[in-house]
Amino acid sequence: MDNLIGVNPSSILVHGPTKLLVDAYLWHDANLGMIASYTPTLFDVNDHFGIFRGVDMVEAFAQAINASCGFFIESKKLNCNLDVLKAEFTPLFLSIGQVNFMGFLEEGEKMICVGQIKQYKFRQMTCDGRIYKVPHSFDLHSYFENYTSEQFLAFDFPEDFLPIAELTNIVGKVIKKEKMLK
Repeated sequence: MDNLIGVNPSSILVHGPTKLLVDAYLWHDANLGMIASYTPTLFDVNDHFGIFRGVDMVEAFAQAINASCGFFIESKKLNCNLDVLKAEFTPLFLSIGQVNFMGFLEEGEKMICVGQIKQYKFRQMTCDGRIYKVPHSFDLHSYFENYTSEQFLAFDFPEDFLPIAELTNIVGKVIKKEKMLK
């Protein structure tokens, strides 16, 4: 496996079905980062005035980028499949540098998380990125089929992708479960 395109997020992430905030991996380069999508559900916006909260957007970003990319890189380094990795490791969300929100999402509005890896060392990943609201009928899978690294690094997207958030220094770590029990 060269990347996570086509992999079901539930097969790599350890989050349960009500906490999993990634629908699909759209573009992935293990050295650069990831683009993933999510559409908030009624459960996500319940008791929040119909709004997908900013804290949940940050969590979706961390799951899509830090956790998913971290698991992928570790599976390559350890030469093991994702099931083995999930059994032995868990992703931890460590810190947020800065987040600026320019908009919001409601139930059923599709978003993409675009995360660029700034550093990866000792199973710890630091990323910067953005979250965009995507037009409802936009075919993301077709659009990202021929997407390039240059486009990714330049945050090159159609004008109707609306910026929702800009995130810097989002830090996550993949840790051995046995270390968590001590």
